[in-house]
Amino acid sequence: MVFRVSVVLSRRQVLRNAAAVASGIGLGNVTSLAWANQKITYLFPAPPLLPAFGPIQLAKGKGYFSQAGLEVSFAVGRGGVDVAKQVGAGNAPLGGIVADGPIMVRQNGVPIKIVAVFGGKGFMQLVVRKDSRIEKPADLKGKTITVMSYQDTTFYALLGLLASAGLTQDDVNIQAAGPVGVWQMVAAGKSAGMAGVPDWIPPVEAAGVAVRVLPTDEFFPHMAQAIGASDEIIKDKPEIVRAFVQAALHGMKDIIDDPAKAAMDFVKFVPAWTGKEGQVKEAFEYYDKLVYPGQKVLGEVNADRLAKLQDFYFAKGIIQKKTPVDELYTNQFVM
Repeated sequence: MVFRVSVVLSRRQVLRNAAAVASGIGLGNVTSLAWANQKITYLFPAPPLLPAFGPIQLAKGKGYFSQAGLEVSFAVGRGGVDVAKQVGAGNAPLGGIVADGPIMVRQNGVPIKIVAVFGGKGFMQLVVRKDSRIEKPADLKGKTITVMSYQDTTFYALLGLLASAGLTQDDVNIQAAGPVGVWQMVAAGKSAGMAGVPDWIPPVEAAGVAVRVLPTDEFFPHMAQAIGASDEIIKDKPEIVRAFVQAALHGMKDIIDDPAKAAMDFVKFVPAWTGKEGQVKEAFEYYDKLVYPGQKVLGEVNADRLAKLQDFYFAKGIIQKKTPVDELYTNQFVM
């Protein structure tokens, strides 16, 4: 599946449209898109219908991509680590990952960097049933916990969370259940909890199950969703990267400014959520509270946090080799 971006505007049109996007989010000037008829691939780690991808869906639906000279369509990979590998391998120049992704794959020579991160806190939340009596990571021992997949970076974040309590994967029954089963098993009582994201909390609550959310930030420096780009496209086509990043951050700011309105807009653009506007609003409010805060500049990577996270993964044996931190990210497209 391929995500195509076609640009056919004149240089003057592009300059005007890109400047409009930049002024709308207060993130500086967008470099002009001095190319034509370019086709690139953008991979999501999961179905793009999820509220997790609200910034990008809003950017498309509200015309922020088109204002920047981009025509966008979507494709889906198999979790964040798979997307990171595909992007780094050149199969997709841009992709949606969790910011841990380059830590995981660059140690193996996969050339991918974070070019923007959607928030200053952690993406993965430990979401448990209140009747499970789990109040801290150490209480997970012997419990069944669901994840979306073993290839998704939320799985590795769960391993980090376990390690913070002196536990390993062998101490917990971790089940890969897919993007729907991950929360359905919790709602049905087949799992005590999940390595979840804000999207999956409202449907569990809608099933009448009370939950407790343990933010990963309280235990180790996990990070938020990110846009990943290959070293090649960063070098050869920085205008494409900048245009996409700036438009996507505009969508994120819409959620921060007014989660309720953003939820209504999202449902217009993703009609599969019709009748469930309240769940989308709740998910956006969770993102606004648990994930998005903590950035001085919208979209920026905190290098110290990234370094601490890599050190943590290395110390706990989750990765075998560390990568120089400045090879894991660049903030050149958010400034």
